[in-house]
Amino acid sequence: MKKFLAAFYRFSSTWTGTIVIVLFLIFFVLQSFVIPSGSMKRTLLIGDFLFAKKYSYGVPIPHLPWIEMPILPDFNDNGHLITAEGPKRGEIVIFRYPKDPKIHYVKRCVATGEDELIYVDKALFIRPHEGDDFIKKNYKPNQLITLQGKLWVKDPYIGKYPGVGYVPEMDMSIFEILIQRSSEVDMKPIFVEELNTPTYTNEDIEVNALYTKVPKDSYYMIGDNRENSNDSRFWGPVPYANIVGKPLIIYFSMEFQSYDTLLSGEGGKDHAALKRACGNIDITSPECRDIWNKKRFTIRWDRVGRNIESLETETPIE
Repeated sequence: MKKFLAAFYRFSSTWTGTIVIVLFLIFFVLQSFVIPSGSMKRTLLIGDFLFAKKYSYGVPIPHLPWIEMPILPDFNDNGHLITAEGPKRGEIVIFRYPKDPKIHYVKRCVATGEDELIYVDKALFIRPHEGDDFIKKNYKPNQLITLQGKLWVKDPYIGKYPGVGYVPEMDMSIFEILIQRSSEVDMKPIFVEELNTPTYTNEDIEVNALYTKVPKDSYYMIGDNRENSNDSRFWGPVPYANIVGKPLIIYFSMEFQSYDTLLSGEGGKDHAALKRACGNIDITSPECRDIWNKKRFTIRWDRVGRNIESLETETPIE
């Protein structure tokens, strides 16, 4: 054993050994990611740098960093060298964007294969595929509602994860955007009589909700910042082959967004952050711009070293 350890130490001390060990860690153990957009805001912030566990849902086929080229064949035809159970409902997951697998996304898994979803303005109803007995056993009575003869759970993640919420940042609600783009998004318009929600006209048909059913071995990913998230509601479920891992810890966090982005930028608009920084000063004023520019590039020391599972259950300070 001592001889092995000594040989390993000598090997790891060489440039070749260092590169091999680093690549092994990146391929199979931990990989670094950065939060680039506000879709998970309040739980995960733009500028959070994460380490993710690559083995949480099996072992994905390793890709060369930066160019994202697979270095091994897909032997199991599911994107993984070792197959395991996929994400559970409620978990934050890192995955490859189905429309461009070279891009990594971070969202919350809100539903798994064969679950059904109904989405209305600022409310999400989920029907787990296990059925009524499972629903009654695992969710509180005040969360349950009967729609179209089936039992559904209303917003099961709000309250459990304080960062989940509907905070408008656009002139139009994301529900209205989905209705307008119904021919090209994943969720399809329906009318649910039991829902007391505004009615819209879509192709001369009255609708008040959007519906989808998750395919088997796939996962529905929605950002915690639900009014401002580009997620499965638009481009559909994520197959197991695209699942990469689970965020573990924030190793660095920095506020790097510009004033213009926070004021009006797509994907980063955040008037609440400007109001917190500028107080009673008009956020559109040059004074507020100066205040923010002094704050920009500050390190969020209170987030460095935080475990994701503990962070997501706390009341957000941002």
